[in-house]
Amino acid sequence: MDMHGAVAPDAPLVQVGKADVTAEDVLAVARGNARVEIGPDALAEMAGARARIDALAAEPRPVYGVSTGFGALAVRHISPELRAQLQRSLVRSHAAGMGPVVEREVVRALVFLRMKTLASGRTGVRPLVAETMAALLNAGITPAVREFGSLGCSGDLAPLSHCALVLMGEGTAFGPDGVEKDAAELLAAAGIEPVELLEKEGLALINGTDGMLGMLVMAIADLQKLFTTADITAAMSLEALLGTDKVLAPELHAPIRPHPGQALSAANMLAVLKGSGLTGHHQDDAPRVQDAYSIRCAPQVAGAGRDTVAYARTVAERELAASVDNPVVLPDGRVESNGNFHGAPVAYVLDFLAIAAADLGSISERRTDRLLDKARSHGLPAFLADDPGVDSGLMIAQYTQAALVSENKRLAVPASVDSIPSSAMQEDHVSMGWSAARKLRQAVTNLTRVLAVELVASARALEIRAEGGSGPLAPATAAAIAAAREAGVGGPGRDRFLSPDLEAAAALVASGALVAAVERVAGPLA
Repeated sequence: MDMHGAVAPDAPLVQVGKADVTAEDVLAVARGNARVEIGPDALAEMAGARARIDALAAEPRPVYGVSTGFGALAVRHISPELRAQLQRSLVRSHAAGMGPVVEREVVRALVFLRMKTLASGRTGVRPLVAETMAALLNAGITPAVREFGSLGCSGDLAPLSHCALVLMGEGTAFGPDGVEKDAAELLAAAGIEPVELLEKEGLALINGTDGMLGMLVMAIADLQKLFTTADITAAMSLEALLGTDKVLAPELHAPIRPHPGQALSAANMLAVLKGSGLTGHHQDDAPRVQDAYSIRCAPQVAGAGRDTVAYARTVAERELAASVDNPVVLPDGRVESNGNFHGAPVAYVLDFLAIAAADLGSISERRTDRLLDKARSHGLPAFLADDPGVDSGLMIAQYTQAALVSENKRLAVPASVDSIPSSAMQEDHVSMGWSAARKLRQAVTNLTRVLAVELVASARALEIRAEGGSGPLAPATAAAIAAAREAGVGGPGRDRFLSPDLEAAAALVASGALVAAVERVAGPLA
């Protein structure tokens, strides 16, 4: 949802104060174009912390980030007349990103989360800095942030520096119309004064885990929807393959294997299959004591992924409650160096989610392949083709799905186990959390497409069953098929240009409309 445009005056408001920012707040700002403002309690807290920084700046002893250089250059004491230049130089030199421009929603999350930390009063910046960030978001101005430049330690340095540069009226940004222009021009058009950074403010603007955290919050929201979608497509495949729903009985899950996600997925599948005339009733010609793993173990695999998402959500909530900066201003007035900018906690779960996404796609692809294989589909035509041999049906749709699954396996290789020293060995261990987040975003997109292919295949298989008079479909799976057809996904028949069908299915999955259509019949799904 990378929609451009200024924030409407009547848009929902997210106020940042002493209370913790929630994942819903992040999504509202990043994707929903919500307005932001900083509450009076936060402004007062910031003013108090700034007074402490001003006092330290007047002292002769060096204080990191206030009156010294940075990183390996922290050994130099900077005289007062050079400190404004020090902050400008820090931002300019660290805005060294390269590559494609990062998505608008990611940058809005990045700016919002950094503003949230500044508003905590633990960073020592003036209220003016955070208020200018709020004005930037509300004006629909999005700094041009580049793909590469963060090692996930000392904060997302380059991405945040590109944002800080725009606050200074330098660099480039995208306006409400989505056109990239000089930041000074965009700020002037919006009536926003560039910020002249004072002691510690440049450092406070770039020293956080905000980029990787924002991407984690959005990935969690997307995956929650995709795991529910996977329960729907798994149920449709089970029904199309004339499988048994007995394995979904509640007594086979929570009471004897108490993984919460497994029980939720089984319950979802059972609800979707309620009223089916196909499940477990057409096995006389080819008796099956048990269904294949990709059918029978669907709740176990999807459930493990659900539990992974739940753990990731816990980590995200902790990080949302954090005030990540170095040094920090403590409530008692002390200014202390620390290592809280290290992205390891976030990086680990970003990698963990990529593994879960890859495995969910893998089991989905196995179900699709079973639907297309005449030897294993229990009476369905080869590749679900109208006239196999003349028509190829969904043969190459499975190739596309397999390619996406294979890429997700590569993307599941952890980024967080890597580390590369930087800053003359002062920063000698890094998290690579930004990289973990970037590859997870691609994995989520790929998983959306994988599930879309299973939807296309299972819907076509079910319609073929229905046309053959095999028995009534479950009302919820019939609703899923109707939603797909309404979205432009074609049904059984002669071969046609297939790519538009697959893209329409992917859009249906991504929008959440498939889940909504099924829930209108089956009731709320987890």
